[in-house]
Amino acid sequence: MIQIKWLLAGVSALIAAPAMLHSAQFVLFDVTFTYSKTDADTSTPSKSHYYVRGAMLNPDRPRDWTTPADYRNGSVHIRAEVIEKPAGGEKTTWTLCYIPNQGQGNGYGCTGTGFYTEKGVYEQDVPMTSFWQNDAIVWPAGIKQMDLVIKDASGGQGHAHRRPDPEKFFPTKMRITMVQVSAGSTYDPSLVPNLAPPQP
Repeated sequence: MIQIKWLLAGVSALIAAPAMLHSAQFVLFDVTFTYSKTDADTSTPSKSHYYVRGAMLNPDRPRDWTTPADYRNGSVHIRAEVIEKPAGGEKTTWTLCYIPNQGQGNGYGCTGTGFYTEKGVYEQDVPMTSFWQNDAIVWPAGIKQMDLVIKDASGGQGHAHRRPDPEKFFPTKMRITMVQVSAGSTYDPSLVPNLAPPQP
């Protein structure tokens, strides 16, 4: 009976094992949207913002980003696909801000897409401990929202709606995907659902 008991326990452990494995990466969000000057002027509570909230965020994202999988000390793969952009080659970027369930200090932290001047796909891996105010987020409490902010090349306050030449920035169409990669893992694009090839 004792041998049978341990055999059954071993079988149960094997069955449970897949559930105990923790993903090396997950898609935080994948949004495609058109953004106009009117959108930038009327977004609330802040202008030039596109808000990723509710069902737009992955509902299966972890509550705790530190354990059992450590995303806080991992990296984020940022994929920015510029589908439509006004001609002229004006430097543009999107600041990507993590809005936590619980903050400290400044209360949120931001990374970004980097600058682009024309249509195409722009990708980069950013360490989660390197971006602005990443330590202002209480990572074990999770993320409730992402704020995407369109800007020019002038710095932190360069919101595009303030420009005297908004026609260089609007309208635009974007697909922005953020994939969280756990510490010690490497981004794998084959694991991202519906990742289309770059636009021609």
